[in-house]
Amino acid sequence: MENKELNGIKEIARRAGVSIGTVDRVLHERKGVSEKTRNKIKGLIKELNYHPNKMASLLASRKTLNFAVIIPRVSANTDYWDYPRKGIDLAGEELKQLGVQFNCFLFNLEDQPSFNKACKKALASKPDGILLAPSFIKESTLFVKKVIDNNIAVIYINSDLPHQPGLSYIGPDFFQSGRVAAQLTKLYVKTRQPIMVINISTDMESDHHLLRKVQGFEKFFEEKEKNRKIITLHIPQTKIHDIEKIVKNALVKHGDCTSFFVTNSQVHILAKILKKQLNDFFLIGYDFIEKNIDYMKDGNIDFLICHRPKDQGYHAAMALYKYLYYGTEPSSTFFMPIDIITRENYMYYSF
Repeated sequence: MENKELNGIKEIARRAGVSIGTVDRVLHERKGVSEKTRNKIKGLIKELNYHPNKMASLLASRKTLNFAVIIPRVSANTDYWDYPRKGIDLAGEELKQLGVQFNCFLFNLEDQPSFNKACKKALASKPDGILLAPSFIKESTLFVKKVIDNNIAVIYINSDLPHQPGLSYIGPDFFQSGRVAAQLTKLYVKTRQPIMVINISTDMESDHHLLRKVQGFEKFFEEKEKNRKIITLHIPQTKIHDIEKIVKNALVKHGDCTSFFVTNSQVHILAKILKKQLNDFFLIGYDFIEKNIDYMKDGNIDFLICHRPKDQGYHAAMALYKYLYYGTEPSSTFFMPIDIITRENYMYYSF
């Protein structure tokens, strides 16, 4: 790589009749070169379609690239966000010797000011690139506008930001994921039995990805089984006691419902509640995390759908690095696989 880089500079210097050092000064926009010579060298760079190797240049200048990571912190109800961070940390270890530094700015998913504070700190760190898990849509949109105005590359992980520019989105196809959940439910739940779809979220507008799962779920049944009764329950609470109260009331109101689809990683909360209320039930939800696996082992969760959060973090970090070092444009959308975890195969996956 270094030889190729050097040979390109040598050829430009030979044709321009100048030293390699002069070419280097033009490439790095340094002073000490006449306008005439500078224009001649730039013309040769364009003619030869020469693209300087950003990594070699950065290593030579000993510059450190600063990447800001803005993601939620682990909560009492789910440790989901520990997994994307593990992926980012893995990439950080691999890239550390190349001068790449990752700084995490964590926020509370239930606290909008904490998100604004994390974004403000991240921008103040003067990052070369940002990995962002967009939450609080209006606030995320305003933040991304500032990021774009400052010519900072941003990649979205786990959830995109509708109608906003970004280098790439790396995460699930939520609509299709909802369809997969519906297909599994249809296979195991008898015809005519109602299904309850449960969203646990304090702000459904911000958690638009949950709504897309619901849309995919409902669309599947609309196409395959139009008469299926689907009940949607939004729970704007985070404390288990409050969630349990709402679920109990829903079970009283819909006494014939024994099948449930939870649209996020808090499916273990429903498992804990339902095992006290019903003798037998079907339950499907999201994410390969320890609490969910514990309830799957006990037979209270039938299926978990997983979008490989650790890989999301790793791929997003590496995509940002490749873009800033090599100029390699990532795909605007990189959908993660949709894995189906069961009691028969969970032991072959790792946290």
